[in-house]
Amino acid sequence: MTTTHLPTRPLGSTGMDITRLGFGSWAVSGSGWRFGWGATDDAESIAAIQHAVASGVNWIDTAAAYGLGHSEELVGKAVAHLRQAERPYIFTKAGLIWNADNPQAAPRRVMKPASVRREIEDSLRRLGVERIDLYQVHWPDTGESLEYAGDGSGAVSPNATPLEEYWQVMADLKAEGKVRAIGLSNHSPEQLEAAERIAHVDVIQPPFSAINRSASGEIAWARTHNTGVIVYSPLQSGLLTGAFSAERAANLPADDWRAVHQDFTAGLSANLRLADALRPIAERHGVTVAEVAIAWVLAWPGITGAIVGARKPGQVDGWIGAGSVALTPADLDEIATAITTSGAGSGPGRP
Repeated sequence: MTTTHLPTRPLGSTGMDITRLGFGSWAVSGSGWRFGWGATDDAESIAAIQHAVASGVNWIDTAAAYGLGHSEELVGKAVAHLRQAERPYIFTKAGLIWNADNPQAAPRRVMKPASVRREIEDSLRRLGVERIDLYQVHWPDTGESLEYAGDGSGAVSPNATPLEEYWQVMADLKAEGKVRAIGLSNHSPEQLEAAERIAHVDVIQPPFSAINRSASGEIAWARTHNTGVIVYSPLQSGLLTGAFSAERAANLPADDWRAVHQDFTAGLSANLRLADALRPIAERHGVTVAEVAIAWVLAWPGITGAIVGARKPGQVDGWIGAGSVALTPADLDEIATAITTSGAGSGPGRP
């Protein structure tokens, strides 16, 4: 694992100290699948990953489903030249199964033991590693397709694998040495509690941002169980970067999943009002709007780190300093007021 000058925190009881920011590789996964971000350039994507690592980021988050395997391949290529001691931690996920004959179909949420064991072997091959540092269940198994709604909702098939069964498989993989730590993404506090009775939940990964504040219950659960918390979408898929606009939203390409999502349509005005309200705070601290938005997330007790994406090296520079931004109580009060007056999202407005 590469050394770093960036601030770090212990990731629960895993023994890994991670930088407060990790590189998220959903956006680099390219187009041609249901939840792509539009066309990307693989060389630029690899350069973005390498720039983040060179800048001190010591973990990368990906998933088998991102780009239907393509994201993991890019991550593998980006770190292949590094000596083992220089490599960042690699985190990935299982449980979304796609149809290769119909890549535009939504992946199905499947965690059957045999399927998970096939997935981990494929991920190890694509990443070019012998062990995965953190292996996570992407979504609770429903046996049905994943339709991105932002709330984890979905029908449950009679063929769905019970949590107790799929979490035992994850614990077995850890015992076998194929993975160093195991985690649950997009699971409720009740599901986390059920899993904890079988094997310790090393890490959770919920969505969390100044717009999407619905995971406070999961974060509180983790604090009482010595469980690490890495949150995704702290910039709400670009809305809180300070660079987004109504015009840009209106011109998103058809193969970018955001083009039809409510955050970028019906909720856009409120979300942009909140982003604009962060500008004065960013100016006072001499940082970017994105860094203020991420710093707000990192100010929540119990959150270990935040996953932030980039498709070009220069985008990394716009958020790399967020882990060192210390928001004052007055800043937090100002953001809480902005959350209320903007009408953006739901949930508690202050750590």
